[in-house]
Amino acid sequence: MPTISLKEITKKVGARLLFEGITATFNCERYGLTGPNGAGKSTLLKIIMGVEEPTSGSVSLPRKVGFLKQNIEQYRDFRVVDVVIMGNQRLWDTLSERDRLYEKQELTDDDGIRLGELEEIVNDEDGYNAESDAEVLLIGMGIPAELHHEKMHAIPTDRQFRVMLCQALFGNPDALLLDEPTNHLDLESIGWLERFLHEYKGVLIVVSHDRHFLNAVTNYIADIDYETVIIYPGNYDQMLVAKMAVRERTELENKSKEKKVSQLREFVAKFGAGTRASQVQSRIREIERLEPQELKKSNIQRPYIRFYPPEKPSGQVVFKLSEVSKAYDGKSVFAHFSFEAIKGEKIGIIGNNGKGKSTLLKLLAGIIPPDNGKIEIGHQVQIGYFPQNHSEVIDKKSAMTAFDWLKKRREGVYDQDVRSILGKMLFTGDDAFKPISHLSGGETARLIIGGMMLCNYNVLIMDEPNNHLDLEAVSALSWALQDFKGTVLFASHDRDLIGNSATKIIAFEEDRPRLFEGKLDEYFAAKK
Repeated sequence: MPTISLKEITKKVGARLLFEGITATFNCERYGLTGPNGAGKSTLLKIIMGVEEPTSGSVSLPRKVGFLKQNIEQYRDFRVVDVVIMGNQRLWDTLSERDRLYEKQELTDDDGIRLGELEEIVNDEDGYNAESDAEVLLIGMGIPAELHHEKMHAIPTDRQFRVMLCQALFGNPDALLLDEPTNHLDLESIGWLERFLHEYKGVLIVVSHDRHFLNAVTNYIADIDYETVIIYPGNYDQMLVAKMAVRERTELENKSKEKKVSQLREFVAKFGAGTRASQVQSRIREIERLEPQELKKSNIQRPYIRFYPPEKPSGQVVFKLSEVSKAYDGKSVFAHFSFEAIKGEKIGIIGNNGKGKSTLLKLLAGIIPPDNGKIEIGHQVQIGYFPQNHSEVIDKKSAMTAFDWLKKRREGVYDQDVRSILGKMLFTGDDAFKPISHLSGGETARLIIGGMMLCNYNVLIMDEPNNHLDLEAVSALSWALQDFKGTVLFASHDRDLIGNSATKIIAFEEDRPRLFEGKLDEYFAAKK
């Protein structure tokens, strides 16, 4: 039975200790690897794969391991189907050598013997079915057959990432390590991946910020916290319950011990110099035994996200679209779309990638104009916009600090109000003056959200705001959207965020977007 074993794994980055002395065994189960941004999830995956060295310790792996690679650029000149087959390195190397030999003008006897050996390896690795197996994976990931023989650079970037996921899944690996596999996937592809992973028989370790996905796929959670990894049975929600219960129980035990130790110390202080020396010594030994254990600080931090009540409420009709059409390079994204957004509505926008979700949000935010039709913006509408591409609002090449960027968002704002928002967004101490060029994806997302909090908009337009946020931050965002007194239109592939926050759905289906008067689970039920 394949297993992944970690022995005394420690990792330091500069002066910072990520984790220390991790010893764990991962069996043929489905593990979610969790922890907040910066806890070391991706680092631990890289250590397991041998891509990054631990400070100390060792890793034992099964023979064949699939790993989701992020370096799509090195595959740009290969055919899509070949990139998938590269997931089985032994097979790919064998096929490449075989093709080189067949290209020779004349074959020697040694070449003939070598070809026989190579054909045996191809057979062992089920190589004669490799292309058809790769195509099954690609179809499941929503990549149509006409793209399978295209070069990687010729297909859209989001589909290139799906090809890399197919590469990790290819060849029936004994273990599968997936870092954020749902990024760049639409809801349909996420559903297919969930079903695939449920059937998978090897060791699965997955990092994801999609709570619904983790709950659907995992039966164990390996949580990085307290500078170690603690494995809990069950999915993510069950882990949270167990983790809080353990923490609360330990804190209660410590309080009980502290009370008992205090009573014993009073006895020692009172009778220490008297005739009851033996009783005093036994009390001292009892104090040493009961001394409460020092609880390591958890590294989980949740930002406090709250979009304050708008200073000026909008009119009743926020947006009115009449027969709106948009095309790029002559190719229609959607045509003749009409709908109204009413004050206070929370509209979730869903659909496959490339169907027009971002285009619709940019039209509403006034970033791009429609080709045809009319968009009317309601009375006193003030729009806060969160783009999927953060560089549309934050220039990462700028020398500006997080504090400077946020202060520029609102004229006349006091420094203490800016610092307050930064603190709520987990920019504490000197982090408030971090150059924006040094911010991670999660920090950049939190800073943009902080700017929206500062400005008291009455309409929020958000395009994949959960990308780069950890599970705690996504949960805080969900609560904030539900609590907000204004109007929200947001696109996301995170089913928990949409399901909990949206009161209506705009679904980009096959031919056009459609407005559904109900929540996400009602939409799925109606579709069935």
